[in-house]
Amino acid sequence: MNGVIIATLVVGAVGIFVGIFLGIAAIQFRVEVDEKEVAVLAALPGNNCGGCGFPGCSGLAAAIAKGEAPVNQCPVGGEAVGKKIAEIMGVEVGDSVRKVAFVHCVGNPSVAKQNYEYSGHEDCRMAAFVPGGGPKGCTSGCLGFGTCVAECPFDAIHIVNGVAQVDKEACKACSKCVNVCPRHLIDLIPYDAQVSVACSSKDKGPAVMKVCSVGCIGCGLCEKNCPHDAIHVENNIARIDYDKCVGCGACAEKCPKKIIFDPHVPSDVTMEKKMKELAEAEAKKKAAAAAAAAKKAEAEAGKAV
Repeated sequence: MNGVIIATLVVGAVGIFVGIFLGIAAIQFRVEVDEKEVAVLAALPGNNCGGCGFPGCSGLAAAIAKGEAPVNQCPVGGEAVGKKIAEIMGVEVGDSVRKVAFVHCVGNPSVAKQNYEYSGHEDCRMAAFVPGGGPKGCTSGCLGFGTCVAECPFDAIHIVNGVAQVDKEACKACSKCVNVCPRHLIDLIPYDAQVSVACSSKDKGPAVMKVCSVGCIGCGLCEKNCPHDAIHVENNIARIDYDKCVGCGACAEKCPKKIIFDPHVPSDVTMEKKMKELAEAEAKKKAAAAAAAAKKAEAEAGKAV
């Protein structure tokens, strides 16, 4: 009986000692918590996508609390979350521009040349390392194996007719598809953008035409006809300055390849319309050539008489 009592007292004493020790340690080594940081973290959506440039929502919350990041840094939460955080921080939120991902390619199999049939692992990053950088003739075009689709946490990008296509309403501009694309043909553009260039090839016109019938040929007509100096051809590809662009559509109207269009219209729908326009233009060209030939033949026949 005495042994049981002694054992009980020893265990109790040890428990009391450990409790006191842990209590003192907790006081001595406690980490001060910034209440604003906790409140900011609670206001963030919690997707931990990394689209803000910080390691998850906790990283962004810490940066905002320290004044190292703007209150509207979260691309997923957008303006609504920015306003909540601004109230927590006691500051005014600046103007924020909603952005969405855009794929600078519409090279589906009907318009883009395929060098060979690929039968390996269907991952764009893997396919980019095979001979020629993948089966597609254009080394800047979408490989269409869906690495971006697998990476997107919002189900906002899908492969449609061999090319990645973004759902503008579902996209949260987290940049995961932008970062994972081995061809670097996805970037973020303003949600309200009225025009965008759906090509990323930096090759010269003749080289582009050999591998894609609708690629940008760098002709410069868009640049020459833009009344706002908002589009320029750089390295053989047209680039839009969205700070200057007003969406007048002059560039899209003058583009001979119709590769500049409204990014809010699904690219497959745009491509169908584009192919119809190109076919009609080609038919008119052939009809004009035939008429000219007939007129020439008639003139020569008249001279012979």
